[in-house]
Amino acid sequence: MLACMRYSKLFIPTLRDDPADAEVVSHKLLLRAGYIRRVTSGVYDYLPLGLRVLRKIESVVRDEMNMAGAQELQMPMVQPGELWEKSGRMEKYGPELLRFKDRHGHESCLGPTHEEVICDLVSRELRSYKQLPMNLYQIQNKFRDEIRPRFGLMRGREFIMKDAYSFHADEDCLAAEYKNMFDAYCRIFTRFGLKFRPVEADTGSIGGSDSHEFHVLADSGEDLIAHCGACEYAANVEKAVSNRQAAVADQTELNMVDTPAVTSAEDVADFLSVDIALLLKTMVYRIIGGANDGSIVAVCVRGDDQVQEIKLAHVVGADSVEMATDAEIASIGGVTGFVGPQNLSSRILLDHSLEGATGLAAGANHQDAHVTGLDIARDITSAEFFDLRQTRTGDTCVHCGGDIALSRGIEVGQVFALGTRYTKPMEVLFQDQQGKRSVATMGCYGIGISRLMAAIVEQCNDDAGISWPLTLAPFSVGLISMGKSNAVLEASESIYSRLKEAGIDVLWDDRKERPGVKFKDFELIGLPFQIVVGDRGLNDGQVEAGWRKNERRPVPVADIVSVVMSELQPVEMEN
Repeated sequence: MLACMRYSKLFIPTLRDDPADAEVVSHKLLLRAGYIRRVTSGVYDYLPLGLRVLRKIESVVRDEMNMAGAQELQMPMVQPGELWEKSGRMEKYGPELLRFKDRHGHESCLGPTHEEVICDLVSRELRSYKQLPMNLYQIQNKFRDEIRPRFGLMRGREFIMKDAYSFHADEDCLAAEYKNMFDAYCRIFTRFGLKFRPVEADTGSIGGSDSHEFHVLADSGEDLIAHCGACEYAANVEKAVSNRQAAVADQTELNMVDTPAVTSAEDVADFLSVDIALLLKTMVYRIIGGANDGSIVAVCVRGDDQVQEIKLAHVVGADSVEMATDAEIASIGGVTGFVGPQNLSSRILLDHSLEGATGLAAGANHQDAHVTGLDIARDITSAEFFDLRQTRTGDTCVHCGGDIALSRGIEVGQVFALGTRYTKPMEVLFQDQQGKRSVATMGCYGIGISRLMAAIVEQCNDDAGISWPLTLAPFSVGLISMGKSNAVLEASESIYSRLKEAGIDVLWDDRKERPGVKFKDFELIGLPFQIVVGDRGLNDGQVEAGWRKNERRPVPVADIVSVVMSELQPVEMEN
């Protein structure tokens, strides 16, 4: 994707100050450096520099997908509503699915993903097991009507995504392709030079049995990931499991204690002068969706834990859960602020870390009162135990006993083993080796192309601006003319032409600006390699050249192209 440009002719509207509405580093820098501009909430223009980076990201993704055996196609962004009705997701997907009707009254939606469309296509063309396996992918704009778009490209409404879909005759074949795509994703993110981590993940609204997310590690990440310091285990906290020893205290007699206006776990622990781990925290939820829609359930965790609501939703077979109202809490025998597990009329779910716990304090289901000396086995006979809490730092790994730590990550890719979640309702059938009609099994694999651009900036920046990896920079070389003399302009023109002939992407700053302005702009936009042409150096037949983060060194004008090629080539080969 060779391109050489003069700065004076290129559309790069840089900004001197951080935009007021930009919160994270990538949002600030991509706006300031002239890569993107906001159109409306969660929707952005990609300016020439931004588009060049996107195309380079796409090129690496295409290369690895093609080498992994996938085939590229293009599907429509506008999708017929009847396909989503057939899969059962038209209502289940929720308000993020933007629905509309055309002039004929036909309901359609803007595609947030393409499981329905690809299944419809394959169902009409698939005949025999001999056509399987197949893996089809596209790189395309998606739209999800996010309730709160934020952080620039990190969570937008319209975004660019690579989505792939594989079809198989059996589960073993799907498992093999899942690993193939997992490995391809590892190669992609390695080629970008990123610090990343694949983690076990919840399947979310997509569904299926198994899933892994790929996270670029960054403090600004929205996702929290748990990982073991002694083995390879890593998972999103929505999925992560870990061990914690049950809290045990000597007190065994059950007593009621007055706790006037003391409701939070921290305040109760202080009031009773006990460790917060000896508190039993009871949360009451309403179930949304599923067979138990509308039911109320009480959930208990240690006072120093949090309920992981996605885990809870899976346990109760719900689409989601919501905190119960005061009236709903009262309907099961609870008192808001003083809820405890005893004598509730609802289902009572306890986290595994409470098994065997004794001497606990809990709400008494009386105003301004708690109980102490609670024994789980003795006092809560109707309890059911599940993994319900959110893993946290200091927990023990279930696989090796090592210590669990937490890190922030930006999800940039995810792979799913979907099974027949979509192929069955969408009737993706084929004739198997025994001559019988069988349902194909399916996987899907996504990479957020535009989000990836932001994630890379989150890792690759400094106080002066963006610091692109060579393989992704919009131009490999920045050529800066210092001064207005004929000698400087002629030498710059010559170097620019020679670099262009050598097949090197170069941006030549030919503007009539002060040196400080030019240097600040080039630091901001983040080109990896710089060449500076000035009168002082030319008097000795030299220019200055070097990597953005290092000091430039004198190089003879005659040797500059060969020096640049020798510097760039090893880095390009590493990637």
